[in-house]
Amino acid sequence: MKTRTPLQNPTRRQFVTGLGLVVAGSQLPFAANGATAASRSNAPLELSGTEFDLSIAPLPVNLTGRPATAVAINGTLPGPVLRWREGDTVTLRVANRLGVDTSIHWHGILLPSNMDGVPGFSFHGIHPGETFTYRFELKQAGTYWYHAHSSLQEAMGVYGAIVVEPRDADPVAADRDYVVLLSDWSDEDPHAIVRKLKIQADYYNRHKQTVGDLRRDAARDGWPATVADRKAWGAMRMSPTDLADVNAITYTYLVNGVTPDGNWTGLFKRGETVRLRFINGSAMTFFDVRIPGLKMTVVSADGQPVHAVSVDEFRIGVAETYDVLVTPDEDQPYTVFAQAMDRSGYARGTLSPRAGLAAPVPALDTRPLLTMADMGHGGHDMKGMEGSCGAGMASMKGMEGGCGANMAGMDHSQMDHAAMGHGDAKDATPAGTSGMVSHPVSETGNPAVDMQTMSPSRSLSDPGIGLRGNGRRVLTYSDLHSTFSDPDPREPGRTLELHLTGNMERYVWGFDGIPFSKAEPIRLNYGERMRIVLVNDTMMEHPIHLHGLWSDLESEAGEFQVRKHTVSVPPGHVRSYRVSADALGRWAYHCHMLLHMELGMFREVRVE
Repeated sequence: MKTRTPLQNPTRRQFVTGLGLVVAGSQLPFAANGATAASRSNAPLELSGTEFDLSIAPLPVNLTGRPATAVAINGTLPGPVLRWREGDTVTLRVANRLGVDTSIHWHGILLPSNMDGVPGFSFHGIHPGETFTYRFELKQAGTYWYHAHSSLQEAMGVYGAIVVEPRDADPVAADRDYVVLLSDWSDEDPHAIVRKLKIQADYYNRHKQTVGDLRRDAARDGWPATVADRKAWGAMRMSPTDLADVNAITYTYLVNGVTPDGNWTGLFKRGETVRLRFINGSAMTFFDVRIPGLKMTVVSADGQPVHAVSVDEFRIGVAETYDVLVTPDEDQPYTVFAQAMDRSGYARGTLSPRAGLAAPVPALDTRPLLTMADMGHGGHDMKGMEGSCGAGMASMKGMEGGCGANMAGMDHSQMDHAAMGHGDAKDATPAGTSGMVSHPVSETGNPAVDMQTMSPSRSLSDPGIGLRGNGRRVLTYSDLHSTFSDPDPREPGRTLELHLTGNMERYVWGFDGIPFSKAEPIRLNYGERMRIVLVNDTMMEHPIHLHGLWSDLESEAGEFQVRKHTVSVPPGHVRSYRVSADALGRWAYHCHMLLHMELGMFREVRVE
């Protein structure tokens, strides 16, 4: 890449599309196995074998026209792609060249708890000047990734891709194989972003509804319905445009560390089958991915093989991975287009028969709006709502003053929460199977809870907000089916129901309204098979990751469907999955939206 003179006042477009320059300081330590800066090539650095030396250190970068400092692995942003082989034992010596503690978590990799890389759980962290040695056997093949689990270093550049090649012949045949690691970058220190959100949770939402929108909606829906909708949102102190806490106001979206203007490129010959290993390594961004002019055949989800399904587009939550096959049949470039869910910006690369070519970049889709139905309030009569904070809850007689924490008309203390799944009941029925849903007592009167879903959907076939009816074939969870049968066909012995909660105005997050600092560990008995039910009581989508154990997603009928390591739960939805407690130790369980995890949506799971 050509060095560009830093701009004093970059334009808005330059912040969105980037300037494409990463400056690797020559004074930084590099690994003994020959790491070089990824910025010196369009392709990410790859390391293979069984012995690795990784060094975490500051890295000067310039992605927007302004110099900034990242935290990087071996002088690259992102860190090098690690190519391993199933069945091998790998040794990774990680040196800390920072002034603060650091760590690396091997996301989705099955390993002993003391190798998991979560400070305070599995080890003490890597102190400045120390080197920690990770060593574990690879029990699986597939596409995974690694990242820091210390403070907010993941948002500063401590992440990279993992490809574990199968021991035997790969059942997926491809002529080319590329990692496509999506991420978000901000010149702002992530701690500064948190401070802004704590003061004003919608700080980065610059697309609020206007008087013009009011008039347009009134012309379409009539004044009574329009005014009722505005009142409902106002009572909840929320905005239907608030789809992402952080967006392209501060983020530049990257493909393999390359900005949209930098144009990461993967080469092909016409008629070849190309395997693209998509990884969402961002801190806070959901991406909607498509390649105009090409069908994508999804063959793997979260590293595990699935029955092939052909799609035009897929949504990838933070920490998820999808492997897709494409076969370009024309001697022309194709744009790999990944737009943020809130349509504020995009990451972009190119598949091309020759270097230096580019295809047109699609326009961003229209920014969608959340509805009450999206948040699980769509099944009730809105008439008679006077100042309550949930449009869909007017039919609940006896409610005094609203929803969320202020559900005065409902005596939660008299509910059997064990029977509803809030506990260890063996015969609990997953929430959302029919009608209304109950909520744990801990949500009542809780200032950390600003809403509750009342009629959550269990549908796996909903493509999600902004993707419905767009004329493209969009992947949904209902399309994902593992190529293998249920690995543990035992009926779960008990059900644990957890509600994903938050208060957008206060910008706090938790499970059941309880932040990590006040939560007791979730205890699993070694060898048991159990069901976890997640109910999203917030207006945000949450990708939930359980360390050390697989999450076997259930269909709407309660049957095994697909094995995952990260399960994304849209607002107003329920997700149900089975877990086999087959790995002893202390494990992290959290939302993978980095700031949500940092501000409370985190639990400890103990397998004893």
